[in-house]
Amino acid sequence: MMTLHRYEVRPRVPAELAPLVPLAKNLWWSWNERARELFARIDPELYERVSENPIAMLYRAPQERLDALAKDPAYLADLARAQDELRAYLGRQTWFERTAAGTPLGSARVAYFSMEFGLHESVPVYSGGLGVLAGDHLKSASDLGLPLVGVGIAFSQGYFRQSLDHEGWQTERYPPNDWHDLPVSAVSDAAGKRVAVEVTLPVLTGPDQGKTRSVALEAWRVDVGRVPLYLLDANIPQNAPEDRALTNTLYGGDKNHRIRQEILLGIGGVRLLAAIGHTPTICHMNEGHSAFLALERVRQMMREHGVPFVVAAEASSAGNVFTTHTPVPAGNDGFSADLIAPYLRVLGEGLGLTADEVLRLGKVDPSESGGEFSMPVLAIRLADRYNGVSVLHGREARAMWRVLWPDVAEHEVPIGSITNGVHLGTWVGRDLTALYDRVFGAEWVERGDDPSLWARIADVPDAEIWRLRQEARARLVRELPERVRALTERKGLVFDPGKVAGPLDPQALTIGFARRFATYKRGTLLLRDAERLRRILAREDRPVQLVFAGKAHPQDWGGKELIRDIVRASRLDAFRGRIVFIEDYDMSVARALVTGVDVWLNTPRRPLEASGTSGMKAALNGALHASVLDGWWAEAYAGDNGFAIGHGEEYADAEYGDRVEAQALYRLLEEEIVPLFYDRDADGLPRGWIGRMKRSIAGVGPFFNTTRMVEEYTKKLYAPAAARCRATRGDSLAGARC
Repeated sequence: MMTLHRYEVRPRVPAELAPLVPLAKNLWWSWNERARELFARIDPELYERVSENPIAMLYRAPQERLDALAKDPAYLADLARAQDELRAYLGRQTWFERTAAGTPLGSARVAYFSMEFGLHESVPVYSGGLGVLAGDHLKSASDLGLPLVGVGIAFSQGYFRQSLDHEGWQTERYPPNDWHDLPVSAVSDAAGKRVAVEVTLPVLTGPDQGKTRSVALEAWRVDVGRVPLYLLDANIPQNAPEDRALTNTLYGGDKNHRIRQEILLGIGGVRLLAAIGHTPTICHMNEGHSAFLALERVRQMMREHGVPFVVAAEASSAGNVFTTHTPVPAGNDGFSADLIAPYLRVLGEGLGLTADEVLRLGKVDPSESGGEFSMPVLAIRLADRYNGVSVLHGREARAMWRVLWPDVAEHEVPIGSITNGVHLGTWVGRDLTALYDRVFGAEWVERGDDPSLWARIADVPDAEIWRLRQEARARLVRELPERVRALTERKGLVFDPGKVAGPLDPQALTIGFARRFATYKRGTLLLRDAERLRRILAREDRPVQLVFAGKAHPQDWGGKELIRDIVRASRLDAFRGRIVFIEDYDMSVARALVTGVDVWLNTPRRPLEASGTSGMKAALNGALHASVLDGWWAEAYAGDNGFAIGHGEEYADAEYGDRVEAQALYRLLEEEIVPLFYDRDADGLPRGWIGRMKRSIAGVGPFFNTTRMVEEYTKKLYAPAAARCRATRGDSLAGARC
């Protein structure tokens, strides 16, 4: 029998450039422009082709180019500066060290569990906003010095890559992730052996039906500044093929597949942390996907201290925190009692519970027969603190989950809110980063929650900030065709200029809309009256152009139809060169859009947008947000720092609401947005627009960032959880670690 071996010839990294390897394996470079430039300078075209993955860049760069850089004094000096900058970042005193010393939190450890993490496009284990928020949470935890680790899944294919056919219909591709080719490291013990843990799953079919099987998990470590992220991997040789597939795709497969993935994340994640000696004090469940971790924490406490379930559940729940992101019950993971029963039998064995007793932990009404097992309900029942992700979403979450506190008035339901934010170092573009460095000071990212710092934007000359915005828009317009070309060539196809639908205008008012294409987000609201839209876009003296991007879930046919409608519109003569859809939306496309557009458009049906963060990113780059008063914008809008569509109405009749708000959006464009943008003074400056930009930056900057957000999680959730954890375990479990 013939055995095939795979060999890959890689260049030798010269000794002088050896520091590039550890630098590449800490994603600190992803929010440090000078570090990214070091890798881009090796081979700019290759860097773009490998999705700015520095490890893949080093493995594929021409040997002669590496040898040349090893003799380049300027490059070596820049490399030394980047090393010094990273060392200084890792070594300086942090906010957490200054504020938590001597408190229960000071000796605590936090583990942040999420199904997806959006850190950078080169580590494709994210789908959209939830993952990017999780990635930004880790980055700010690093900036602030929190003793936090992340836990997720090392998807072998990740989320899908999007392609659009000639009619604009979305198709999905799942290219493999080679974890040996990414900026990660294998999790190994002191002897260099891969650390492995196991989870137990039921056998559902075949001769062994009713028995159990073990699934082995290894892990990869991603260093995010000071914070390690551990990604669990079932795609290893000792597992059966069907089990290796459990970590293949994000949000793929049927409901059985989803249950197994969530067991791997929650149960396997807690076991991995124990195996590497990192037992957490606090576990933060980012959405309900990881709720099974609460059962594993109870099981470990029962085993270690010989206490019954009720005692261990009370003690371990004191250290659990749950964040919900979904404002409607249908958006939360739930499984029928019959489907999940075999899994609950296995989970109950280590807890001394029957499957029915475990089922009741996840049911809204434990007394009813049958019913659905809800992951958020399990998380709420076995956590001590809970929050929504905006003030408005907190209201919706209290209304939705009041059923779990039937004797409490709705406003007293103990679900608070911590409004989302974005990581400043990641999302502010290079031009404004340089401006903020100069005006705010070198440590403005770590001090991002200081309003007095952001107020200094008022002192920046109008001409300077407008020039930066003009340059950012021109760069976006210039790079869009090249972005489409590069994507096409990566797929091995011939570039079709028609996919860009005509050249854009670097001077025109540019409106961006980019997000997950769920139907409630109403991506085609602007297309309801095509003739009126044509008149708005086509004026030669006041041209307007629209740039769209986003993906629909593979099973969301309604979302796919919205994308198709936009692509079709972009190819009509009336809109050619005025509407563009950029396919394969990822973090790279997002950065280009939020830094380059003039207006960020958001059109959800209120109150279905839990928070939203894309508009925050655009606002921090000087774009003006135009949105329904939903999610974060209901808090941020001050009347003169952006634009509001409507007045916060909520419509029982969705079709009627769509019709009313489409008309409101057209009027907003015709009467406010377009005139304000093109109202120029003798110096050619739109003073009114620039004033609104500055008020937006000054208002959005100090609050809607993850520096403030993570500090708020620390003060409102982590610190009280650590204190209660210590008190609870001191009463009932003497000697239990907190």
